[in-house]
Amino acid sequence: MPAISPKLGEFLIETTNAKDIDDAFHKVFSDYLKLKLQSLEETISKLEIKWKTSFEGFKKKIKDESLGKDAYSFNVEQDFWQWEEAETLKKHYETLKGQWI
Repeated sequence: MPAISPKLGEFLIETTNAKDIDDAFHKVFSDYLKLKLQSLEETISKLEIKWKTSFEGFKKKIKDESLGKDAYSFNVEQDFWQWEEAETLKKHYETLKGQWI
């Protein structure tokens, strides 16, 4: 198990107002997961608003060529990859959150 410096441990406890280092790490990691999920949900929401559909609907429109834009244009592909990444990471972090809490 890696050790942390006493200075870092003290800083974490003081910053988080925790009772000990384990509690401090729990608070930091819980907050990190919450912030990551909020950020990913914001990205997903912006793309849903932009394309007026869910990611599944977006993929379906690309497949059946009803997107209204060239599905292979740089901008569409860029949105696809960003959206897919956000959806994948959201599932990943939700799984971690469920295991952590």
